[in-house]
Amino acid sequence: MTVFLAVVLTSLLSVTTLLALVRLYRGPTLLDRVVAADMLLATMVGAVGAEAAVNRHATTLPVLVVLALLGFVGSVALVRFAVRDRP
Repeated sequence: MTVFLAVVLTSLLSVTTLLALVRLYRGPTLLDRVVAADMLLATMVGAVGAEAAVNRHATTLPVLVVLALLGFVGSVALVRFAVRDRP
């Protein structure tokens, strides 16, 4: 992997994380915050996956699976909770 590609990937992941944190802080509704938290977790999965690809090892694959399942189950549970509380 070239240095240019590593810098571009790191900067894109950083910008994505920053934007998700801004939406998590400023989100006017609970659902906006849930989407931002899910985006933050997806960014984390992307960063761990990129690290595994760069270092050419598959030992982080279980971590990726657990993070993806955690994001999916957490998002579905929070959305079902938010919809149920609506009058």
